[in-house]
Amino acid sequence: MNNLLELINYGQSYWLDNITRDKLLDGELKKRVEEEGLRGVTSNPSIFYNAISGSNSYDQQIAELVKENKSTPDIYEEIAVKDVQDACDVMKPVFDSSDGLDGYVSIEVSPYLANDTEGTMVEARRLFAKVNRPNCLIKIPGTEAGVPAIEQMLYEGISINVTLLFSIDSYEKVANAYINALKRRSAEGKSLKEITSVASFFLSRIDVLTDKMIKQLGNNVGDSLLGETAVSVAKLVYQSFKKIFSGSEWDALVQKGARVQRPLWASTSSKDPANSDVKYVNPLIGKDTVTTLPDITIKAFKDHGVIVEDAVEKDIEKAIEIINGIEKIGLNLDEITNQLTVEGVQKFIDSYDALIECINDKI
Repeated sequence: MNNLLELINYGQSYWLDNITRDKLLDGELKKRVEEEGLRGVTSNPSIFYNAISGSNSYDQQIAELVKENKSTPDIYEEIAVKDVQDACDVMKPVFDSSDGLDGYVSIEVSPYLANDTEGTMVEARRLFAKVNRPNCLIKIPGTEAGVPAIEQMLYEGISINVTLLFSIDSYEKVANAYINALKRRSAEGKSLKEITSVASFFLSRIDVLTDKMIKQLGNNVGDSLLGETAVSVAKLVYQSFKKIFSGSEWDALVQKGARVQRPLWASTSSKDPANSDVKYVNPLIGKDTVTTLPDITIKAFKDHGVIVEDAVEKDIEKAIEIINGIEKIGLNLDEITNQLTVEGVQKFIDSYDALIECINDKI
């Protein structure tokens, strides 16, 4: 049994958390689609930094763009758009066969726009038009400024991958923004069938920061909670998902062609070598979900992952106990997740800046 091929039978799609021109040129991406059930691809500034800094495959395009007197940020955008377009073309058969459920490739708005609603919308429209593929998702962070931009873009018919979600509250805000966009379209008689969105909930970073804070308490306080927070919160996010996307009001939208905004599990590679390398995969398998996996986690899950039907629905009481336990030892989960959002934006800004410097070095 190939675990990767089996996932779809349990309601979960796996997407590759990586994009490189080498994977496009040597046929690896196509092979993964045809032989291993790959159903989508994501990108961000960190991923493009690793791709461009680690390969000579971009050098020719960079040289050509320099001759056209393109600025370094414009060179990066041209590179990213080209890779995303080519990946969209590889994924198009999945998009067609799944009736638009899967087969998407994501491209992110500038991380410098994370707190700029209007700027985010302008860039989202421009990038969507520039990529010009029906199976392109625009990534917008679920920040306070991002949420109204997300709703408006979905209302306008631009499919969105909401990124950098760390809390149940932030997840619920973007889920409701998605529903609001559908309601607005429905009220105006616009089609709902083409509107697609995923809500990317980041996992390993939650444990990294929470565990650090637990250890700082000393005296073995909260040791039983180490490494437990992220999966617990994700399981409760899934319960919120089921509640939000149910009931007569939602059913009325479904009758008009709406589909759920699937939770997407992101940051799924374990950062602690003491933990299982499929720690963030096995327990979160469930219907109407997506898991994004980097190459190393794909290899691990294919080799020794364990598929349990509706695993994401199991041990809910334990998950609640874990979250309550975090609060009981004096940690504030809201403060932790707010800090993670700020740090997440900054990490993408840092990666973007490093990416621009990397391209400058190649010029």
